Amino acid sequence: MKINEIAKNANTSALVLAHLSGDLKNRALKSMANILEDNWNIILKANEKDLEFAKKEGIASALIARLALNEEKIRGMAKGIRSVVALPDPVGQVKSVMEMDQDLFVKQVTCPIGVIGAIFESRPDAVPQISSLCLKSGNAVILKGGTEAQNSNKVIIKLLVEAIGEVPGVPKSAIQMIETRSEVADMLKEDKYIHLVVPRGSNAFVKYIQENTRIPVLGHSEGVCHGYIDKFADLDKSVRICLDSKLQYPAACNAMETLLVHKDFAENVLPNLGKRLNEKNVELLGCAATSNLVLGVLPASEADWDMEYNDLKLSIKIVDSFSEAVKFINKHGSGHTDVIITED
Repeated sequence: MKINEIAKNANTSALVLAHLSGDLKNRALKSMANILEDNWNIILKANEKDLEFAKKEGIASALIARLALNEEKIRGMAKGIRSVVALPDPVGQVKSVMEMDQDLFVKQVTCPIGVIGAIFESRPDAVPQISSLCLKSGNAVILKGGTEAQNSNKVIIKLLVEAIGEVPGVPKSAIQMIETRSEVADMLKEDKYIHLVVPRGSNAFVKYIQENTRIPVLGHSEGVCHGYIDKFADLDKSVRICLDSKLQYPAACNAMETLLVHKDFAENVLPNLGKRLNEKNVELLGCAATSNLVLGVLPASEADWDMEYNDLKLSIKIVDSFSEAVKFINKHGSGHTDVIITED
């Protein structure tokens, strides 16, 4: 099917979705969650092909970690869709009312965007995330995942389309997929039928999309994410949060890349935290003061403070004050995800 036809079908579906009841959309979402759980083995077989391809192509380990699925991750996809079901319907909400004249009121009411083009990297779990959010908000979506995840994405989208097709009134072309770079280039020309493009990838990739389309683009920044442990922090909580922020999913864009610690708390937390991170094979870089407290810390260069590792690697810096931590984050962070750990 040509991109123009895909875009037209999506636009037609978007006009239908905009008027669907919350109950009907939720029925479709529940059907999507169920079909993923019921067919986890089919998804994993497709994912195995993608992993074989990725390893042959020498794709970075961080991207392979994003690509890899297991039964638990697929159940997590279904759980994520059900969490969207639990959200209130965002369509038709009155946000404000202004009286312009006697008996003349202007209301600000939420409405769908229309058709969204979503372009993302090697994360098959992004497919149900994006699809469910678009459906809930009354938008049609055209998805383009990375080549390395093509088999997984195809199967997941096929299942999701089958699921919404079982709910009368929900158009099957609400969720569609394109596969090649040339199709992306064609999609960027469809400003008549596509109303927003959401690229997820590097800054260079986002910039390329912005410069090659007249469609509005919602870009996202790199994930240079910070944790700051304040002098008023709880010791146990600090260790647990930092370990989770680095270890739970190091390839994710909201994983912690740099840890800042107040000088008055550093001796309390860093020796134990550093030991725990070393045990998990996290490569540690840091300032001179950090290397005095933690074994095996390599000197951090100026470039390291601006680095998104997406891997088991962490930069650590001891700061003199809360103010210095904030200034450091504003200078080196990407504005994606940052946390302050304190009891104050």
